[in-house]
Amino acid sequence: IDVAAEMTITYGLGIDAAAIPDVFALHQNYPNPFNPVTMINYDIPEDALVNITIYDMMGRQVKTLINSEQTAGYRNIRWNATNHLGQVVSAGLYIYTIQAGEVRQTKKMVLLK
Repeated sequence: IDVAAEMTITYGLGIDAAAIPDVFALHQNYPNPFNPVTMINYDIPEDALVNITIYDMMGRQVKTLINSEQTAGYRNIRWNATNHLGQVVSAGLYIYTIQAGEVRQTKKMVLLK
């Protein structure tokens, strides 16, 4: 008797597939309100030039956290409530924006002292 068996095994990409998000997202910082450090999480579905900048409520640029090419994935960046000179900023409401490719998103955060 000639028996031919065919078996198809499909392997997912495992961890690699899970490490690439489906959509671009900027998440709310945590903790919020914060003092003295907060974490900003963001998801990039494809390689892109990423810029994350913090502004005060007057629209003045406080600090650029990231301005570089990044690969797709789930990312985070820490902000220690300092400006571009390394000085601690005052308590208050701040805005953070992310731009990656054509996508731009903005969120608010509160620094308490």
